Amino acid sequence: MHNDKSKKEALRKKSLGELGELFAIKALVDNSFEKIVNLNDRKMNYPYADLYAEKENKKYVISIKARNKYQKNHLLNSHYNLGSNAYEKAEGAEKEYGAKAYWMAIQFDSLTYSIYFGSLVELNQRNAIPVRECAEGKVGVCLVKDKRHYFDFSFFGNM
Repeated sequence: MHNDKSKKEALRKKSLGELGELFAIKALVDNSFEKIVNLNDRKMNYPYADLYAEKENKKYVISIKARNKYQKNHLLNSHYNLGSNAYEKAEGAEKEYGAKAYWMAIQFDSLTYSIYFGSLVELNQRNAIPVRECAEGKVGVCLVKDKRHYFDFSFFGNM
């Protein structure tokens, strides 16, 4: 029984990540980014970046972090980890694509979502995106704020 719960949790997280990538692509299109490429289509689990995009002659490699807005204990999920060796992996992606490393934090709750966007440099070597600071306007920029989504979120919520 425990193994079934672990499999379901892994599937939930994977699905939430894939949903986040779709919302990220839409947000980039809505904000006039072009030449958007899902790097995971080229190489599964591409180091650091999920997406490549361009805007105004600037190139971006972007890590997408989609999470539930609230933790199981109903407190704000205030930091989204970038993963191990994020800065080293980002440097490799930057060199390969001649781009700058950015991140998108996508915050889902049962009815709405928000999307924050910023450069890896502005995190000052922190290994997590400080979503609370993003919401306060201290880090990154807000691309989408508390916009209604229209899907059944019950599968994606914390277990």
